[in-house]
Amino acid sequence: MSNSLLAPTSQHTIGPFFPRTFFQPSDNDLTRVTHGAEPTARGEAILLRGTVLRAEAVPCLNQILEAWQADAAGRFNHPLDPERDLADPDFLGWGRAWTDAEGSYDFRTIIPGGYSDAAGRRAPHINLSVMGAGLMRRAQTTVFFPDFPAENAADPVLTLVPEAHRGKLIAVPGGMVDGVRVFRFDIRLQGDAATETPFFED
Repeated sequence: MSNSLLAPTSQHTIGPFFPRTFFQPSDNDLTRVTHGAEPTARGEAILLRGTVLRAEAVPCLNQILEAWQADAAGRFNHPLDPERDLADPDFLGWGRAWTDAEGSYDFRTIIPGGYSDAAGRRAPHINLSVMGAGLMRRAQTTVFFPDFPAENAADPVLTLVPEAHRGKLIAVPGGMVDGVRVFRFDIRLQGDAATETPFFED
C-alpha cells in the first residue's frame, strides 16, 4: 500500500435529500414516543416556530431540521443519563421537521428542564441542527427561552457566544395557539455578524 497522501477534494453539499412523503405527520412532535401515541402529560406544551433564511433573507426550501432536548425535569431517556430510569417514558425528546416554500418550520414540544453536565449547569434549551442543499455540513445551534434569564446568564454554552449576539439564541414569544404558548426562533444561515445565527461545532 502506498504511503503517499491523496490530494484533497472539494466539499459537497449534504445529501441525499428526501421527498416530503418520507416524513410522517408526527415527526415534528417531540411529545409523542410514536405516531398515534398519547402525548406526555408532564411539562408545558409549546410550539416552536420559525423560518430558515440564507443571505439577503431568501427563504430556504426543504431544509431538514432535527431537534433534541431534555424532558420537563431535565432528564434524557438515554444510557448516558445517570437518571435515565426517572426520565419521562412518554416523552420522545427528538423530532424532525422540514421547511416549506416560505422557509417555515414548526415543532410541538414542551419547555425542557435544566440539568447539569460536565460543562456545568445548563439552562433549559433545545438543540437544533439544519441540513439541506447549500450546506457543507450540519449547522448546529441552540434555542434558549426568555423565561429563564438567570439560568441563561450562567449557561456555559450561551456564555461562549459574544454578549452582543446572545439574544439571537433566545426564542421570542409569539402569542398563543389553542391555549399553547408559541415561541419563534428564526435561523439565518448566512449573513453579516449582526444577522447570522450563532452556530456551534460538533
